[in-house]
Amino acid sequence: MTENFDLLTIGHSNLPPDRFAALLQGARVTAIVDVRSVAFSRRFPWFSQQRLAERLARDGISYLPMGDALGGRPRDAALYRDGVADYEAMADTSAFRAGLDRVTAEARRYRVCLMCAEREPLDCHRCLLVGRALAARGLAIGHVLVDGTVEPHTTTEQRLLALAGAAPADLLDDAAARLDHAYRRRSRAVAARAKP
Repeated sequence: MTENFDLLTIGHSNLPPDRFAALLQGARVTAIVDVRSVAFSRRFPWFSQQRLAERLARDGISYLPMGDALGGRPRDAALYRDGVADYEAMADTSAFRAGLDRVTAEARRYRVCLMCAEREPLDCHRCLLVGRALAARGLAIGHVLVDGTVEPHTTTEQRLLALAGAAPADLLDDAAARLDHAYRRRSRAVAARAKP
């Protein structure tokens, strides 16, 4: 049930506009927070900012672009390490923290869903960076999947650990360190690359 979550996320992928709208309606979303660094899609133009905002408005869903604060492709070269966006450095910026504050405030007024392009949460900064930071603030996060189910962020983290090849925890294991390592490894694999 989506009622168990303070905030949702979704990846638009290549979904047709009606299917995307149905997923949002099924999850009772009333506001989309667009966390794409560039709110434009050449391949799927119905997900470009203006057309998307217009479509959402027809469905009674508010649209808030926040790619400047919460996007996965930083403009600042200092936020890349070895040519890869450094999510830990990004999470430590005042702009990012202010973006989280705004999302948290909006989640008190609306049924907020963070939106990016990637279908799979573990392939996207909306989960690996933004969702993680919001979960650390105590929010219950759910990821809307293409079949309409909502996966709890804690379940997504278990998939992340399995993907990283982390062995099951034992009594002497530091679960937080294993999870940090899994996040770091996955983020490095999927994060944006600096343009030459």
